[in-house]
Amino acid sequence: MSKKLMFVVTILVALTFVLSACAKAAPTAAPEAAAAGSGLIKVFGAYATPIEEPWDGVIHAALQKAADAGKIEYTYQENIGYSGDMERVLREVCEGQKPNLIMGDAFGNEEAVRRVAKDFPEIAFAFGSGSGPSEPNVAVFDNWIHEPAYLMGMLAGGLTKSNKIGIVGAMPVPEVNRLANAFIAGAKAQNPNAEVMVSFINSWFDPAAAKEAALAMIDNGADVLYAERFGVIDAAAEKKLFAFGNMSDQNELAPDYVVTSAVWNMDPTVEYLIKQVTAGTFTAQDLKDFSMMSKGGASLAPYHNTESKIPAELLAAVKAKQADIMSGMFRVDVDEAQPAGSN
Repeated sequence: MSKKLMFVVTILVALTFVLSACAKAAPTAAPEAAAAGSGLIKVFGAYATPIEEPWDGVIHAALQKAADAGKIEYTYQENIGYSGDMERVLREVCEGQKPNLIMGDAFGNEEAVRRVAKDFPEIAFAFGSGSGPSEPNVAVFDNWIHEPAYLMGMLAGGLTKSNKIGIVGAMPVPEVNRLANAFIAGAKAQNPNAEVMVSFINSWFDPAAAKEAALAMIDNGADVLYAERFGVIDAAAEKKLFAFGNMSDQNELAPDYVVTSAVWNMDPTVEYLIKQVTAGTFTAQDLKDFSMMSKGGASLAPYHNTESKIPAELLAAVKAKQADIMSGMFRVDVDEAQPAGSN
């Protein structure tokens, strides 16, 4: 063999080893950018509850909006539950569909989501969570709608005639407690004589149980209700009482009785994630700020046809407080302690 030929063979062998090493190292890399073909990232939504449940419904709506606008390719699975199916579904999706980004709710599936994410570091994960982000590929978010919840409390305090207000929540966990406590603070600020009752149904989605709890509060004198859970508005409408929705604009459930809702808008979070993943710059981080009122991630829903039923001075007070929140002049406390049954 000539020296020239031996030199060529040596170079080829060296290149083979280099390429092989690169291929083995790839799985440990951070999430990659979208494929150059379509330019669209593939996103999968993993939802423990039916998307009818407002929490998951808000995430789904933002992703569907992005898909309809031609920004992403989007598929999803709802009602996965909490019995271990989340981990199975996520692994099947990671191996079969190979999405660029997976979004959904963790909480009861926290450990399962993080186990799967650790095994697929090339995929970006962004999940609703009460815990922190995890390097290199798990970002977290939550529904930081305590600010509009405070404003709804002010409205409830001004609208009640019995001075008794009810809140029906899922369970006494930080992300629910902070909404209840903000609502209570707003009600007390507007009406120091108001009594705010709090009940938890110990489920993320049980409309029948939520309605039953609301009816019990009405029997106890409550004439205004905060529907932190789905099902409460049915009870309010049945008894012809004012109610406040949660997560999304729920006026359509009872147009004459839903005053407004604390709206969680996931569009800012989703837009940020799309840009990050598309550019290959995704990092594990807490996306909290994108769910605040100042970033457009939280708001009060329109009053629709209930506005005429609200005293003008009460509306003015709420609008002034909202302006203070937006300007940073007033900060709603984040109180995640379990509220008492009666406050």
